Amino acid sequence: MNQDNSDLVFVALGGLGEIGMNFALYGVGPARRRKWIAVDCGISFPGPELPGVELMMADISFIEQRKQDLLGIFITHAHEDHIGAIPFLWQKLGCPVYATRFAADLLGARRLSEAGAPQVPIRIVTPGQHIDAAPFNVEYVRMAHSIPESAALAIRTPHGLVLHSGDWKIDPDPGIGWRTDEARLRQIGDEGVLALVSDSTNIMRDGVSPSEAEVGASLKDLIAQAPGRVLVTTFASNAARLRFVAEAAQASGRRVVIAGRAMDRVTVVARELGMLDGVEELYSPDAYSDLPRDRVVVLATGSQGEGRAALARIAEDNHPAIRLAAGDRVIFSSRPIPGNERAINAIINGLVRQGVEVITDRTHLVHVSGHPRRSEVSQLYDWLRPQIAIPAHGEALHLAEHAKFARSKGVPHVLTPVNGDMVALAPGAPAIIDQVAHGRLLQDGNVLLPADDAAIRDRRKLSFAGVISIAIAVTSKGDMAGDPDVQTSGIPARAGDGRAFDKIIDDAVFATFESMPRTRRRDPDTLVNAMERGVRAAVNAAWGKRPQVHVLVIEI
Repeated sequence: MNQDNSDLVFVALGGLGEIGMNFALYGVGPARRRKWIAVDCGISFPGPELPGVELMMADISFIEQRKQDLLGIFITHAHEDHIGAIPFLWQKLGCPVYATRFAADLLGARRLSEAGAPQVPIRIVTPGQHIDAAPFNVEYVRMAHSIPESAALAIRTPHGLVLHSGDWKIDPDPGIGWRTDEARLRQIGDEGVLALVSDSTNIMRDGVSPSEAEVGASLKDLIAQAPGRVLVTTFASNAARLRFVAEAAQASGRRVVIAGRAMDRVTVVARELGMLDGVEELYSPDAYSDLPRDRVVVLATGSQGEGRAALARIAEDNHPAIRLAAGDRVIFSSRPIPGNERAINAIINGLVRQGVEVITDRTHLVHVSGHPRRSEVSQLYDWLRPQIAIPAHGEALHLAEHAKFARSKGVPHVLTPVNGDMVALAPGAPAIIDQVAHGRLLQDGNVLLPADDAAIRDRRKLSFAGVISIAIAVTSKGDMAGDPDVQTSGIPARAGDGRAFDKIIDDAVFATFESMPRTRRRDPDTLVNAMERGVRAAVNAAWGKRPQVHVLVIEI
């Protein structure tokens, strides 16, 4: 390849300045003829400000326009914020997808359970394997995390080596999956690391993240001591945690019931890959009612307050098969993702009202993070000794703190780009050189919409102030034919002064109509605009809110 004017660039379309929705790009070559690889393709979850939206993912139009030069998508691990957008976005790109067996099998299990999901061809990779995608060469490096088979990517290019950490921690006993490969990382550091793009999630916390094995021991005690039923909710993807719960149940003579599709998929894949060898049969919810109260442990989805997950339905006492009662114990083997606290608290309150004992990480060691604290991050920098540091996987505060930390470690160049920034890594001094098209796509039912779509804006307005629909029939002479048909939704019955809103709206409709000359009434567009303004103003004066007003004019 002719290296004249060639450079190495990094662009994140998601994952910088936010936790989730990870999608990174690396490009090599002259500006108009770059070859690209993508790292991860994840989702994040919307808050209440996006009513009706199920998922969010990166707007990949930038690379979609260059898909003929996209050599592959390299998946670091199988968490949804790194792999969850593949079923939605892969068809826009059509390139090879590289992943470990666990991630590939989870995608396959999801495809089989979801109608219409595409059959994505995945190339299985193993640690130590070098994938030749010239001008890139990509090596998977073992990293411990809260899901099996997480990996960093050593990306070799004609301009130098980039280590993309993915999500990781240093855990001497992760339960399932591999330990962080210190020896290989040290070798890569000796080879020379141009840039490190690394996890910032726990950079605010000192010390070292506790081990998964410590959680396993704590769960064993809590399950053994429980007098009644036990329900454990955790991230479905944490296969090590699932195994620890199953082993604890076995040790206390209990059977394990799996509640939730995502949990069921993970246990099936983990069983097929030998990760649950020695664990007794796991039961479906149908078996729950046949098991004695002190001989059952339920593993349930819903630790983040998801409204349709098993735990939410159990907390509302409307699950078709699983009921809890006073004296039972629910263990949240998880920590709230920022933004989910209200939904989780609602579930906890529902359980407490049933007399259920709720245990969280505030009082017991029932959860540990899969991300590194400062001492672990320090070790990674010592092993790799990068020339450039780019904090990733974090909100603005995390990225800024990680940047400060990297400087304290003596990294010569530290950059804090945000989504859409194009960073030139080599040759020459690293710098942000451009801004590319970026944004969010929203899964709205079966449709992908841009975040600024009018439908989303309108729905948000409707959630605050309701809607008024008015149909008016007008004759060719500009007279009203019959009474208007008015329908409201989300509008209070009465104003603060006691007046009925139906009457306020009717009065506004007739007043607006009568105030217009006949010639203007005969122009449907003019009548619609005047009626919308008049009714909205009247309702706002009585209510203090401006609802959506839709007017249909029928000419007769």
